[in-house]
Amino acid sequence: MNESVSLLTAILFPVFMGIILLFLKETEKRKNLLIYVGAVLGLTGLLVVKALTVGDTEILLFELMENVPVVLKLDGFGKFFLVIVTIVWILAGCFSFTYMKHEKKENRYFGFYLITFGVLIGLGCAGNLITMYAFYEFMTLASFPLVIHNQSREAIMAGLKYLLYSFFGAYMALFGVFFLCRYTDTLTFTPGGTLNMELAAGHESLLLVTACLMIVGFGVKAGMFPLHAWLPTAHPVAPAPASAALSGIIVKAGVLAIVRTIFYMFGADFIRGTWVQYLFMTLALITVFMGSMLAFREKVLKKRLAYSTVSQLSYILFGIALLNPVGLTGSMIHMAAHAFIKCALFLCAGAIIFQTGITTVDGLKGIGKKMPVTIWCFTIVSLGLIGIPPTGGFISKWYLATGALDSGIGGFQYAGPIILLVSALLTAGYLLPVTIQGFFPGADFDYTNLKKCEPSKWMTIPLVILAVLSVVIGMFPNGPVEYISTIVAGLM
Repeated sequence: MNESVSLLTAILFPVFMGIILLFLKETEKRKNLLIYVGAVLGLTGLLVVKALTVGDTEILLFELMENVPVVLKLDGFGKFFLVIVTIVWILAGCFSFTYMKHEKKENRYFGFYLITFGVLIGLGCAGNLITMYAFYEFMTLASFPLVIHNQSREAIMAGLKYLLYSFFGAYMALFGVFFLCRYTDTLTFTPGGTLNMELAAGHESLLLVTACLMIVGFGVKAGMFPLHAWLPTAHPVAPAPASAALSGIIVKAGVLAIVRTIFYMFGADFIRGTWVQYLFMTLALITVFMGSMLAFREKVLKKRLAYSTVSQLSYILFGIALLNPVGLTGSMIHMAAHAFIKCALFLCAGAIIFQTGITTVDGLKGIGKKMPVTIWCFTIVSLGLIGIPPTGGFISKWYLATGALDSGIGGFQYAGPIILLVSALLTAGYLLPVTIQGFFPGADFDYTNLKKCEPSKWMTIPLVILAVLSVVIGMFPNGPVEYISTIVAGLM
């Protein structure tokens, strides 16, 4: 009973507090609003810490109908997801305290921000396919108002595109849920899968199509080709903290759903060596290269970072598609490293826009002289995204390349590392010029009008923490790798 209360409280508390905030009148005393939101974020963080102590006990909440239960079960993978969500959500929320000062409808923004936090906690705590799917859909609806917050025509159209793509992908996955209900022993997430091979006998081809639809459907949220176009459209129009949350966490929900589908429902052995695995790997590598190329060509800073997310998320998907322990370990390390790095990059972009109004890369010449702390943080996390030691990105990409080489899968054995290397070079090409031109603007730069415009501590402290985390993962990887390896060992 205490375990169910701990999980439910962690999920429902931010949701209810967010709903209350939606019904409160806007107040001129921002301090009261910020105290309220800060307290909710802090208490939710403590509730998550408490929930992490809960064992892998299956908790039945109720049944939607016969044999369709709503279940909570916080296993090792769910705990890993919750830690990432909580760190990023609290830090991006703190950044919002200053950033949202010039925005309207702050109650609405922070209300849905808190609601989405609770829904994401529920997604991590979901114990079976039905529960996960319900929270997955709630997450789309709760995060939609964050995308369209400024209510411009561009934002509304981007939000509608986000909904259209998300629902289309979710309905593809729902098709698979119906079939799994027929051919599995249970819908509860079980390491190694739950397919009943006696029931599946003679229907393997249909089940492979089902697995493909679910992977591609959930891959929409992760920005996988060919249904990636919502991501570079939605990110630039959302407020920077919302973009950071979308790019750092919301897209990881697609990764979580794919991992649950492959390793906890179908089982890796069922998919390994089939056309589904080869198609999955192909789509992932296409997305890695395509996203990097588009980011390299893009001039708008936030849109460049959005295309970068398209590419980097498919690093994670490629590691999953390898279906071997090393590749999956690399994916999970990159899942954490990318969350911290990309959140920091979007927050840096937000700080620049907030302080200077500059939105394009070409306008950032000399920005390092004006905002040194911000651009140093941008530089550190950029090195992490490229994969330069001693950052977490180096560790994850090492495991991904090693996993590909160890896979022995035809051309993918070598194509994977080559494309990852080319993508890393392109990443350097679209991120490092911001640093170089920012700190070394050249002899023609006008220093006479140079004014320092570093943002407030509410904006710089989250940046520093995220930059430090991206390095700590790389300098002290043993603990995270051992924890992740324990999870992965039970899935293969």
